[in-house]
Amino acid sequence: MDETITLAHGNGGRRMRALIEQVFAARLGQPDTQADAAPITLPEGEVLVTTDGFTVQPVTFPGGDIGALAVHGTVNDLAVSGATPLYLTLAAMIEEGFPLALLEEIVASLAAAARAAGVRVVAGDTKVLPRGQGGGIYFTLTGIGVRPRGCALGIGAIRPGDKLLVSGPVGDHGVAVMLAREAFGLRGDVRSDAASVLPLTGALLPLPGLRFMRDATRGGLATVAHEIALGTGHGLLLEEEAIPVRESTRAVCAMLGYDPLYLACEGRVLAVLAPETAEAALAAWNSLPDGKAAALIGTVGADPGPVTMRTPIGGLRILPELEEDALPRIC
Repeated sequence: MDETITLAHGNGGRRMRALIEQVFAARLGQPDTQADAAPITLPEGEVLVTTDGFTVQPVTFPGGDIGALAVHGTVNDLAVSGATPLYLTLAAMIEEGFPLALLEEIVASLAAAARAAGVRVVAGDTKVLPRGQGGGIYFTLTGIGVRPRGCALGIGAIRPGDKLLVSGPVGDHGVAVMLAREAFGLRGDVRSDAASVLPLTGALLPLPGLRFMRDATRGGLATVAHEIALGTGHGLLLEEEAIPVRESTRAVCAMLGYDPLYLACEGRVLAVLAPETAEAALAAWNSLPDGKAAALIGTVGADPGPVTMRTPIGGLRILPELEEDALPRIC
């Protein structure tokens, strides 16, 4: 095959067939590349479907790449909704001139992430964009999963007095991608937290009093907090000292003027639970490798109001909604 992607890889002919079969199908469990649609078998339960697009620059970064990121992002949307992810479909938009060896590396990473999450890629499509009309490579994935009927997870289930938990340090993904760009001439050891959250969500689903879960991606923890406040009509009080942030991430944010609460995570869950269940949930997360730094970080208020945060000296400050995206194209 060629060393880079050419327009001929998208023309429907021999090169496109070779790209699909040798790069994608060979790594994705040999789905039927001759069929226009794939049959799937679903167990009993409520079927959930999610679709997400993924674009990141650079396409590889400390702790991950766009391939694994795409799988984790799609699987995690199902997991926090209470579903068991089962199937994925994949659409790849590849720019002319993209290195073939890098594409193979990314697809291998995507396939490994899918296997680890227990999902199958059953259908897909590739398109080649003319040089200069794309950002290297984009992925769009659709995920299909099943959750038990009667699962009542959702913002509407949240009640005043409920507790907020986060599964680990926030802001790592945003800082890792920023440093990988070297846009500020900085280097660091921050790694993306990109990962499947299935072990985390699975640990909480059996607990009574679980109200809501959300993976804190674009806009970070603060944006999920605002979604909860807007959706419930109740103010939130966060405890700044309780929110886990790695010192390396905090240091980069301090130098460049970013707030880690607004930076994307790709492997963290914010959960809301009844107060009598919160400590059991925290213990369940703390027993897992990805939940060792989990923490109780706040409470849902009784009255309408903003998202506020208690500072280490006891003052209160309002966390505003995110207006500008300081770090675009990170998920």
